[in-house]
Amino acid sequence: MSRDQLSEVFDLVEVRGVLSGGFVARDRWVSRGPLETPFKFFAVVSGRARLTTDGIDAPLELEPGDVAILNNRAWLELEGGTGDGSPREIQPEENGPSADPAGIDFRTDDTIVGGRVDLNPAGRTLLMQALPPVGHLRGSGPSATNLRGTLHRLFEEVRLRRVGAEFAIRQHVQLLVLEMVRAHVEQADLPPGWLRVVTDERLRPAVAMMHADPGEPWSLADLAAAAAMSRTSFAEHFRTVAGVPPLTYLARWRMLLAQRALRDDEVRVGALAARLGYSSESAFSTAFKRHVGLSPLRYRQSL
Repeated sequence: MSRDQLSEVFDLVEVRGVLSGGFVARDRWVSRGPLETPFKFFAVVSGRARLTTDGIDAPLELEPGDVAILNNRAWLELEGGTGDGSPREIQPEENGPSADPAGIDFRTDDTIVGGRVDLNPAGRTLLMQALPPVGHLRGSGPSATNLRGTLHRLFEEVRLRRVGAEFAIRQHVQLLVLEMVRAHVEQADLPPGWLRVVTDERLRPAVAMMHADPGEPWSLADLAAAAAMSRTSFAEHFRTVAGVPPLTYLARWRMLLAQRALRDDEVRVGALAARLGYSSESAFSTAFKRHVGLSPLRYRQSL
């Protein structure tokens, strides 16, 4: 297998992490507002914060290195600090904190960065199904070592603003999104879906076949043999992990590839149908419209 399936899916749904803001605060503080993008994340570089949003019964207590992922939430409130009096309201600074690096005390200051995850429409659907409404990734423990390291490297680029910082920040945010997903896989019980499929070792050989050659007429027997399982055991395990039968997963994978091709390539619909294993352009168009809601030509025109 030339590459892992998680990387394939990330490329296919065009995952792009974007740093949107942050701040450094002392004493009592609060930051609140609406959330206007489907997938947001907030990370605590130093200090602590309490996060409240719609859909949770009690605030999340965020500690150093923790990350909260918000999936299709409407509003957010972050608060922290100690002291008397009313909390100071803070508006995050665009592109991250601009405080004097020498003036930040990581022992006492609350340092928060936030961002969003941009995806194409297919990616939004996939990620919405794979992630809970609110995810709390803990920075403590050995499984989050890379998450903590990536977060601190990102913040160093944000606060020092050395030459090439904008490029470095983009790369570190991309890696932070990957580490968030990895930490979620390791720390949470995943619901049935694509994220659980691409991280399941028993299914890896069969999924690799479907991803590598989606136009092949794979049978249940072919896929079960690749996974070294009986057809019955394979079908049952696949449905448990994916939430759908193997051939339904294959059909959905073909539709994701079709959407990318229609967005990015000048390929003819008939040629695309043949590439993805459909017997005719008509059969492909029917399957595409059933899955996406538009015919292939209408989908391409809508972009």
